[in-house]
Amino acid sequence: MSTKMTDGDWVVALEVFRASLPRRGDKGRNDRLFLEALHYFAVHNITWRALPERFGKWNSVWKRFDRLSKAGTFD
Repeated sequence: MSTKMTDGDWVVALEVFRASLPRRGDKGRNDRLFLEALHYFAVHNITWRALPERFGKWNSVWKRFDRLSKAGTFD
């Protein structure tokens, strides 16, 4: 089973994700990379610290996830 998303899937996912973000404040630099990091985190059942470096600093990814989670973005 492949866990990769097609480019078409990403277009839809990013539209939904961006529509749910607040209009104020600093926006993430790369939404797709952030969502790929969340996907990797969930599929591989790892700790935040174990995220590969290609996703950026693990703490930055976690902080963004935590902030969005508390705002109800993933509900």
